[in-house]
Amino acid sequence: MRKICTSLVILLALTACGQSWNDPYPAADAGANVLYSAFADRPKHLDPAQSYSEDEVTFTAQIYEPPLQYHYLKRPYELIPGTLVEVPVPRHFDASGRALPAGAPAEQVAESLYELKLQPGIRYQPHPAFARDAGGQPRYLGQNVADGRQAISDFPETGSRELTADDYIYQLKRLAHPRLHSPIFGMMAEKIVGLKELGETLSKAAKDQPKDAWLDLDAYPLSGVEKIDAYTWRIRIKGKYPQFLYWLAMPFFAPVPREADRFYAQPGMAAKNLTLDWWPVGTGPFMLSENDPNRRMVLSRNPNYHGQNYPCEGEAGDREAGLLADCGKPLPFIERAVFTREKEAIPYWNKFMQGYYDASGISSDSFDQAVRINIDGDVTLSDEMRDKGIRLLTSVKSSTFYMGFNMLDPVLGGLSEKATKLRQAISIAIDQEEFISIFQNGRGIAAQSPLPPGIFGFEAGELGLNRVVYDWQDGKPRRKPVEVAKKLLAEAGYPNGRDARSGEPLVVNLDSTGGGSGEKARLDWLTRQFAKIDIQLVVRPTDYNRFQDKVRKGNVQLFYFGWNADYPDPENFFFLLDGNEAKVGKGGENAANYANPEFDRLFLRMKNMENTPERLAIIRQMNGILHQDAPWVFGLHPKSYTLGHRWLKNRKPSDVGNNTLKYQRIDAAERTAARGDWNTPVLWPLLLAAGLLGLAVVPAALGYRRRERRTAVK
Repeated sequence: MRKICTSLVILLALTACGQSWNDPYPAADAGANVLYSAFADRPKHLDPAQSYSEDEVTFTAQIYEPPLQYHYLKRPYELIPGTLVEVPVPRHFDASGRALPAGAPAEQVAESLYELKLQPGIRYQPHPAFARDAGGQPRYLGQNVADGRQAISDFPETGSRELTADDYIYQLKRLAHPRLHSPIFGMMAEKIVGLKELGETLSKAAKDQPKDAWLDLDAYPLSGVEKIDAYTWRIRIKGKYPQFLYWLAMPFFAPVPREADRFYAQPGMAAKNLTLDWWPVGTGPFMLSENDPNRRMVLSRNPNYHGQNYPCEGEAGDREAGLLADCGKPLPFIERAVFTREKEAIPYWNKFMQGYYDASGISSDSFDQAVRINIDGDVTLSDEMRDKGIRLLTSVKSSTFYMGFNMLDPVLGGLSEKATKLRQAISIAIDQEEFISIFQNGRGIAAQSPLPPGIFGFEAGELGLNRVVYDWQDGKPRRKPVEVAKKLLAEAGYPNGRDARSGEPLVVNLDSTGGGSGEKARLDWLTRQFAKIDIQLVVRPTDYNRFQDKVRKGNVQLFYFGWNADYPDPENFFFLLDGNEAKVGKGGENAANYANPEFDRLFLRMKNMENTPERLAIIRQMNGILHQDAPWVFGLHPKSYTLGHRWLKNRKPSDVGNNTLKYQRIDAAERTAARGDWNTPVLWPLLLAAGLLGLAVVPAALGYRRRERRTAVK
């Protein structure tokens, strides 16, 4: 009886003080200005020289500040200053050092010069690396400084200082550090003057030092980077490369102070995860205050943040969506963001529905509960979602998924008429619209080219139509009938799916890594697509490493790949089909090993151009070549469906602008009220149980006392 009553008292007390009985957060956080979210996979790297995944940029983009950023609301994406005074305009020079006009052709440009100028007064977050003793010396440099400490919070004294050009230059050098293995070093070494040579110098220097010794990068010059003054520096780029501005918006180019690098390099620090990879140091709106990647991670407001204001303009529909209501207000709005690790979709979804997460994606298991798709394909929220005031945010991601043909294969590859018609037939037969409907819950659009929406050169409607695969009918693209595919197959020398000369059936192989939920169903569906034109598909599952090895060596016929935009430029997608990027022989990203001299010529001309009508005309020619040659079965561009509670304001999907947390706002009072309504405990079963147990206990107690008295009389 006592246990039940105690539980009841606790439950009533929680309800009385405004906290839901099943609230997973501390009572002290009730009503706090905190955003609650979740993550599935633990971040591996938080060091900006190494980090390159979506799981990591969720955190790094809020902590670090590269020179540039993307406008939060405008689409197509627009670069704006981050810490800089303005977006730099490159100056171009020929091989003799003579200045060239801004529109000079790429073939005339030997070097481009970018001058970057910082806003003064930007300061780093409080951190022990900046702490100084009474004599002005670093407080935490010395022997055994890591002893007895497990987290950054174990260093009681902190300091800060102003951001300078030196910090950006120092990070540029870190890209060449041999122990960091930066994933973009190889690419940037071909672009930034002197970076390759610096990498070679640092590799030699590292060999002459103990493995864990600190390498003072200030002692090694980088010829292509020049400091002008405390706030200004210049970067020299080989040739003309306008996409370099996009790289300046990525965490790779965020500042790292020399003090932090030195602080973390001390003996014993790495063994306790006291590293930049675990505890970042930045100037951004938030800092990492708690790092337990198996359980939860917390971002707290940086008290030294220099401040920016919420934008006052966006694209059509933003005002109606309430996205301009906070125009001109200082950022960030929230005090903390708590990210809890959720390995399974169902618990994540249930907590979202209870109001304990402020936003959520929609898993396949929860799709029917969340949305309805009408006969025209329009998506609306379910009644349950609308009743809760939940909003649906949709966007087409800057991603492309495709099935590639190995163009080196003797059957499917090459640019002969026979092989080309075979690839065209397969492209028609695989019904992407059906795949999207069945396996994506309608969340995607069939791709017409490598370019997804939001990228310059993407054209919707009839202008962008792949006329090899589609017809334009009644204002919509209609996939060509299977009969057209069969006719192409016969013209390729395979009538009814058999070799016209030998009579043997046509068998093609798809290499796959296999595994994953629903994989068998998808492969069964794909087999049926090939069967429609009498081609036998053989799926060859293998492990990931073996699959990658086969692709590198060209030992595949068919494979599935995808690509997410690094930056919003057509060059970042078309290079996947550039002959100079072939996987076999050149180790590039062109896994199809496609090589068409005319396409390569146009790509070379297009890739370094500004976004002009001339560039668009070239892109149309390139797409026309790809439609005809069909090196890919153009798959789909996935749609992102995100749900947000009514108290979460200013949320807009962005694929390339990742520093979005500072723009979001929480109405904590509205959230607290909703949680209370949605999580009111049902007390009557507990009260009934307590009452029944009480009735049972009273006679038992009376009986015990009678027995006790009889015993006493005896």
